[in-house]
Amino acid sequence: MDVGETKGSFNYGKPPWIFKGRALYQLHLVKAATVRACIPKELRLVEAFGYTLGGFFLANYDESPAGVFDELVVIAGLVWSPPTSCAWAAKVLVNSNEACDHGRKEVGLPSQVARFSKRITAISRQPQTKQRKFLNVIGMNGGISNPEEQIHVQVTEIMDHASKDACNVNLTTSMPALDSNKWMGPAIKMSLPSFSGCTKYCPDLLKYSCMIDCRVRAVHPAKVSGPSPVSTNENEQSSDSHCYHTQNQKGITDNVQNLTRAVMLSKPILALEFSSMKMQVEAPVVISKYLKKNSLATS
Repeated sequence: MDVGETKGSFNYGKPPWIFKGRALYQLHLVKAATVRACIPKELRLVEAFGYTLGGFFLANYDESPAGVFDELVVIAGLVWSPPTSCAWAAKVLVNSNEACDHGRKEVGLPSQVARFSKRITAISRQPQTKQRKFLNVIGMNGGISNPEEQIHVQVTEIMDHASKDACNVNLTTSMPALDSNKWMGPAIKMSLPSFSGCTKYCPDLLKYSCMIDCRVRAVHPAKVSGPSPVSTNENEQSSDSHCYHTQNQKGITDNVQNLTRAVMLSKPILALEFSSMKMQVEAPVVISKYLKKNSLATS
C-alpha cells in the first residue's frame, strides 16, 4: 500500500464506522520501562519521571457494524505524534468474532476474542454528610456521586480451542443505572488519535482517529484485580523442556500477558464515564513509509 492509502472492510461496509453505546475510559500511571518494549522503534514514548499515561477503555456497544458486543482496549501508553500524542494499544479484547477479525486485518489492532461476564448489584444510597451537601450546593459533587449500580465485569481471553484461558481480569466499577434521572455530565466532542499495526495480520504502521460525541463525567476509578505479572525468570524456567520454537512463542505470549496485567493493575488517576456515546472511526492510513522517508531526510 502507498502512503496515505486507506484500508476498508467489506463486512463492515465503507468507513467511517459508527459505534454507539457507553464506555469507561480510565487513565493509569504506567512505568515506561514496562511498556517500552511493545512500542515500535519508529515511535517515541511520551514519558515523565519514568512513567507514561496508559490505562483502558471498556465499552459496551449496542449499535455497531458487528452488532452488539463488548470491548476492552488496554492502552500501553502515549507516543509522540507532533504536535500532539497518540495512544498505543497493547491488547484489544472483544466478544465478537467479526469485530476481532475486523480489528486485526483492517485496523491493525492486537485483537483477541474473550468472554465478558457481567454481574450488576444495586447499591443503597449513603446518608448525606455535611461535606456532600456542601459539594452538592456548589455543584462539585455531580460528577462523583452516589451510584445506583455496581457492575462487576470479568474478562477472560480465549487463546485458542486447545489452550486454557489467559488474561483473566476482574473489574468493579460504579455507574448510574441506564434509566437513572441523574445528570450524566456535559455533552462534548473529542478526538482520540491512535497508532496501530506492526502485527502478524498487519505489518504496516497505521494511524487512525476516533471522533467521540458523548456525555462525560468523572466517576470513581474501577477496581481491577487479576493475577500479578510473572517475572521473566519464571517464564524461562517454565519452558526449559520445550523446543526453541515453543519457547519463543510462549515467551512472546507471556510478555504480552504480563504487559496487559501490568497496565491494568497500575495506579489509576482518572476515570471518565462516556454515556450516550457515538464513536466514529475513520479508516486507518499507512504511515510507516512516511516515517522512514522523514527519518532518511533528517539523518
